[in-house]
Amino acid sequence: MKVKVVNNSGNEMPRYATAGAAGMDLRADLKDDVVLKPMERKLIPTGLRIELPVGFEAQIRPRSGLALKHGITVLNTPGTIDADYRGEIGVILINLGDEEFTIKNGERICQMVIARHETAEIVEVEELGTTDRGEGGFGHTGTGEIKG
Repeated sequence: MKVKVVNNSGNEMPRYATAGAAGMDLRADLKDDVVLKPMERKLIPTGLRIELPVGFEAQIRPRSGLALKHGITVLNTPGTIDADYRGEIGVILINLGDEEFTIKNGERICQMVIARHETAEIVEVEELGTTDRGEGGFGHTGTGEIKG
């Protein structure tokens, strides 16, 4: 599949780091460094715009190294880029760590995964079919306790 990308960032194009990678890294497009204080969130531009085929989405996901080492994650994980969106990709990062974190231009800030999706036809009904599980949720198949 080919995905058209406009790159206004001056950073390298997104790419898969290994042959088996599901996601490609996106980089921050910044004129000045951005400091994220603990529990602070900011929209970080990438300078990228994409054109996806209909029936596909791009999912924006955290990078595991940033999350583990610094507590930096994508707030609305996964973020979704629809096939008909043509604006710049922005990434909402939050600092869940204990220390300030500085984002520099060109830094890898997230992963983008291209995924197929279905468009559902919603059918209103009066009742649903039954299952063994029924309405049980939120830890119902474990000890019976709701864990939060």
